[in-house]
Amino acid sequence: MHRFVICLDNTGYQASLEQRKLYEILSDPQALEHNQVRVIDESGEDYLFPRKLFLEVPLSNEVAQRVAKIA
Repeated sequence: MHRFVICLDNTGYQASLEQRKLYEILSDPQALEHNQVRVIDESGEDYLFPRKLFLEVPLSNEVAQRVAKIA
């Protein structure tokens, strides 16, 4: 299942994140324990970022799969 967030604030991460852009997140329970989220950023790699920079966006399975194919 694909999950997505919108970047609300890219302060300090301008090269890695764009505000108002949709990013796929990967499951990482340990990151969540530290208020972080694992995001596939502009480089196409996954990195940890502060959770407060994002808002999770619920998408239907069909939409999430279609968006994941584009990314």
